[in-house]
Amino acid sequence: VLTMKGTQAISVTLLMSFLVLATRGKDVRYRRQEEDNTQILTYQGVNKTIQMEDGDVYDCIDVYKQPGLNHPLLKDHKIQMKPSSIPVWMDTETFPSDSFSQAEPSIIECPTGTVPILRSNGSSTIATHNIDGLKNDMQWERAGLRYMGDLYGACASLNVWEPKVKGSQDSSAIWISIENRRGQQPDRVSAGLRVAPALSGDAFVRLHVAWFDGYSKKGCIDHNCPGYVQVHPHIGPGSRIQPSSVYGGDQRVADIQIFKEPKSNYWWVSYNNIAIGYWPGGLFEFIRYRGDLAFWGGQVEGPTASSKSPQMGSGHFASEGFGKAAFIRKIEIADDTVKFATPNRYMVEHGSSDQSKYTTGGFDISKDFGMTIYYGGPGSMRA
Repeated sequence: VLTMKGTQAISVTLLMSFLVLATRGKDVRYRRQEEDNTQILTYQGVNKTIQMEDGDVYDCIDVYKQPGLNHPLLKDHKIQMKPSSIPVWMDTETFPSDSFSQAEPSIIECPTGTVPILRSNGSSTIATHNIDGLKNDMQWERAGLRYMGDLYGACASLNVWEPKVKGSQDSSAIWISIENRRGQQPDRVSAGLRVAPALSGDAFVRLHVAWFDGYSKKGCIDHNCPGYVQVHPHIGPGSRIQPSSVYGGDQRVADIQIFKEPKSNYWWVSYNNIAIGYWPGGLFEFIRYRGDLAFWGGQVEGPTASSKSPQMGSGHFASEGFGKAAFIRKIEIADDTVKFATPNRYMVEHGSSDQSKYTTGGFDISKDFGMTIYYGGPGSMRA
């Protein structure tokens, strides 16, 4: 158990580890050209348009005409439709299968050979963002657990909530990230659940992926810039996740994996053990080989995320415990054979960037639920 003094030190370290800016070595194969953040992406190769019962509109795009392939390094990329194998969590057999109900993503019935891309606010165009990157006017707060050491994957069972967000440009995420910090400025791949009105035009919790290129200091989420390759025709970034957990009632979870496939060196993302897409390792200078830091927890960001902080997790502090505070369970990392296992407890630490707004607690390793952490808080949105 961490002391208060130790937790405060970790809190500062947690925040700083995700906010350091620097340049990388000169041997990087590609330096992304400067992009106008107000650029609009128009999708080509639309095969079919689907309107969901909840009002969401998806375009089914030819898999080989998806925007992710517009990256210069992917000019002649041959899409891998599925990983050679889906890694199985080492301790799956020990986890009670009926403990919690799975929250399910929207199932979009795109034809085989196409991938779904969510329209934003009912428009056929989506404005680019630097979300999960670092803009001069971007504020961050985080609370959760991190592991430091070589790793080739990270996964967890995320407690699903729909935190309230004040500013339309701010967001609140339940997040997993893997970084490599060798070049001082980290490469990063991330996936999880996020409430982000600027992306979807609403305050629903949705599945999102993000990545950060440390050399060019640019971040991207979903399909807002080239790089991420979507392969699943029915589940993709932007999918609404339902239902959310209920304070003092039913708890819902979503299982998220990020793992590096040894044969292709691609970083894959899976939802409830269904592979949905990947980042080719060659997009990065260092993380294409391995990660050296993983983070599980809550992340809020945006122009007012620190000054007028949104809720994180359930909107309640970690001390409230099960059914009231958000939790992350079955926290595991993968080795170079993509075998998942519980991290060494002495190589992980937890904390918050601002304990007056968000806290962590209840850290435990049990036979039933593996490594567990509670986290979250009301931010500046106390009643």
